[in-house]
Amino acid sequence: MKNPKSFRVKYIITMLIVLFVTCDLVAQDFQGIATYKSHRKMDLKIGEDKMNSDMQKDLQEQLKKQFQQEYTLKFNRNESVYKQVEKLDAPAAPSSSGITIKLSQGSDVMYKNIKENRYTNKTEISGKIFLIKDTLKTKKWELINETKYIGEYACFKAVFEEEYTTQTITSEGKFEELTKDRTTTVWYTPQIPVSNGPGNYFGLPGLILEVNDGELTLICSKIVLNPEETFEIKEPIKGKEVSQTEFNEIREKKRKEMMEQFQTRRGSGDGERVMIRIGG
Repeated sequence: MKNPKSFRVKYIITMLIVLFVTCDLVAQDFQGIATYKSHRKMDLKIGEDKMNSDMQKDLQEQLKKQFQQEYTLKFNRNESVYKQVEKLDAPAAPSSSGITIKLSQGSDVMYKNIKENRYTNKTEISGKIFLIKDTLKTKKWELINETKYIGEYACFKAVFEEEYTTQTITSEGKFEELTKDRTTTVWYTPQIPVSNGPGNYFGLPGLILEVNDGELTLICSKIVLNPEETFEIKEPIKGKEVSQTEFNEIREKKRKEMMEQFQTRRGSGDGERVMIRIGG
């Protein structure tokens, strides 16, 4: 059993460090760069009569590797830009399943302005660039009385629950829409006093360093505060301007077109290379 007195002393020391560093940053107009690495849990299941376990294992491994990406969040007190780190595609190795999966990651750029409560998300569908401009929607965070360190930063836990809609492929090759419950857990640090984080996560009294929604995990691997070379946070300006609702309708229409094309190709036996579009 832990010594309560020892725990209280450790907690007080941690909070004093947080307060000291926070006050130091508040006193200056600072900026920073946070690097995040992503991992996604895969659960690919296709009817056993259509694909054996070895083939499914091969496809799962391909997907797992391609979902391991790196992102940067450049931020100041009120603004941020979040995007994927570009890297060269490695030559595709022979697949034991005979099927090669290539994820087209795109070049999304997520700009958030916390002070003005708005965002601009540059994304792409079938070669056409869109600028999604809309109001930031604060999540209903529940602050949890748990702490841990991520690197040198003391972090606090927060969660929120929501319903979301996803699509899955049935054993008959048809797309099915499902509504699921999801609990997202994040860890944020008041030592970096910006109400920001990766992607569309924000709204807590400190920078979010870790996100886990049960499938996707984002973990901050590096932070540079006040780098020697200062940078300018630029809002994306090129693309067709739409609201989030308008973009969702465009994406849904395109998804239905792609489903029809997939089913047509599946029927013709042309399925050696599967292309999956992520983030648009």
